[in-house]
Parts: sequence; structure tokens; C-alpha cells
Amino acid sequence: MILVTGAGGHIGNVLVRELVNRGQKVRALLLDGEDDTPLKGLDIEIMEGNILRPTDLGRAMQGVDTVYHLASMISISPGMEEVMRRINIEGTQNVIDAARAVGVRRLVYTSSIHALCRPPEGKVICEDVAFDPQSPAGPYDRTKAEASLLVQKAVSEGMDAVIVCPTGVVGPYDYRRSEMGLLVLGWIRDRLNLLVEGSFDFVDVRDVALGHILACEHGKTGSVYLLSGERISLQKMAQTVQETIGRKAPTIVVPFELAIFFTYFTPLWYRLTRTKARFTRYALETVASNSLISNEKARRELGYQPRSMKESLIDTVAWWLDHQHLWSSAANA
Repeated sequence: MILVTGAGGHIGNVLVRELVNRGQKVRALLLDGEDDTPLKGLDIEIMEGNILRPTDLGRAMQGVDTVYHLASMISISPGMEEVMRRINIEGTQNVIDAARAVGVRRLVYTSSIHALCRPPEGKVICEDVAFDPQSPAGPYDRTKAEASLLVQKAVSEGMDAVIVCPTGVVGPYDYRRSEMGLLVLGWIRDRLNLLVEGSFDFVDVRDVALGHILACEHGKTGSVYLLSGERISLQKMAQTVQETIGRKAPTIVVPFELAIFFTYFTPLWYRLTRTKARFTRYALETVASNSLISNEKARRELGYQPRSMKESLIDTVAWWLDHQHLWSSAANA
């Protein structure tokens, strides 16, 4: 039996799909009352629980051989550090403790490329780059780094665990409307789009899910694997999406310095409109940061082979067009 925490998320539901396709028995852990739409129709066991409640984890891990720990909180909004610390750090420690108590064979922890130190432009980011719990970039980066260090500490104490660090995730099955999913949807719809100069490394969610499985099957205990894809500009991504749908929405490219200036005012706008924060200083600094990321270790040791971003975007567009009932919800997100 395999347990997947955070199974309803973007990576989580795609990972569950891939495991089921491989004939694995999967137990999906969802929050109490969480919408299970992303997992509908899958032959799995769904259990409700919270990683902040150790008793829930003890129950969820009964009879479990392998744990994929994906549950975490991702936010680029200011003022969320305390709750992120509880979920990302305390929750991960609870998972480690429960896995150790029941004798789980292997733990696969989903960290993030943002948990690593950010070296200067021109330096290749690989697994030699350390986790940075003091990162000035933001609380998400810091909490994921601290959680990763907890997993490494558990390995030093005898636990069999591996860590994977995805980059920017894009792809189909995006039922929860991720930040990148909303961006792609904006490029599909006929409305004005604002783009910022910048690039990042993006990877298909299906390749990330497969990378988790490969890390579980072939990864060396204690190893970290970067699951990156392709470094591409936001402008190129928007162009690919609009070429795919055969029409071009009006787009304004905002210079980086001007965009940074506007971020002093956007938090108030998001609070007043009760919309999800997207245009923040953290988001802008991410696409301006060094994203020269190597997945050579994952290719060499795991057989990881991510697809092109063009293929990923074409499939993502097709998925959104097949799920237009989610568009109205996305507009109000």
C-alpha cells in the first residue's frame, strides 16, 4: 500500500493517476471535507486527515510500505509565514515520526527548487546547492528548506528517504487552478494580458509525477533530485499557447522595474478584491532570478526524461478547453 499526502493537489492527483496506472494500491490523504474531484473515478482508497494531527497520520499509515509526502502550503501572499511554518515544517516532522513509528520502508519528500540557495546568474543550480532555511526570498522558500533539512536529519538517523525538488510546474489535471494554470488560462481567453520580462525553468506535472516514482524506485537513500524541465521566457510560453489556439490575445509586456514598483500597491488590491495574489514581489523576483537548473543527476541515476515545454503547453491548453466549467471559478480565484 502506498500513501500519498496532498493527493488532491496538482502534482498529487497526477502522481496518484500514474501509480494506479502501474497497478499500485494507493491510499490518498485529503483534508477533512476536501473536494475529491481531482481523484474522481480512480480505484483508490480515500482517507480524510490532517498532517498536523499525528493520530490521523498513524491511522493513515497502517499497512503502508511507501509514503509520498506532498502535502504543503504554497503561498506568495504576505502574512502567511506562521501557518506555512506549521504545515510545511511541523507537518513534515509529524509525517517523519509516523512513518518511523509504523516502519514505513521508504519516504519520498516533495521539496522545491525554491528551497535551495539562489546562486548568482550564470552558475548552474544542481544538487550540490544547499537548502537555505534563511532565504531572504520568502517564507515558502524558508519553510520548505527547513522541512527538507528535517528529512535529511531523519536519514542520518536511519530512515530511508529521498527528496525531489520540482521547478515551476505546468500541465493538465489542474483542478485546483495553480498559479501557472491561471496564467495559461489567461493566455487562452480573449482578454488583455500583462506579462513581465523574465524566464524560469518550467516542467510538466506528468514528468514530475513520474520523477517521484523513479526516485522512489531507483533513488539513493538521502539523495536529492532536481526535477527540472526547460528554461523558457513567459513571452515564449504565451506565444506558444496562442499559436496553439490559433488566436492572439492583446498583451502588454511590463518592464521589470515598473512591475516591481506596482507590487507596493498590489497587496491592497488583492485584499479589496478578495482575489488570489499573483502579481507580487516574490513572483517577479522568481522570474528574474537564476533559473539555470540542471537535471543531469536525475537523468543519470533515475532515467528521468522530461518532455518539451511546447508539448506540455499544447496538452495543457487541450485540457483547459475540455474543462471550461472551471473557467468561471478561475476568474474569481
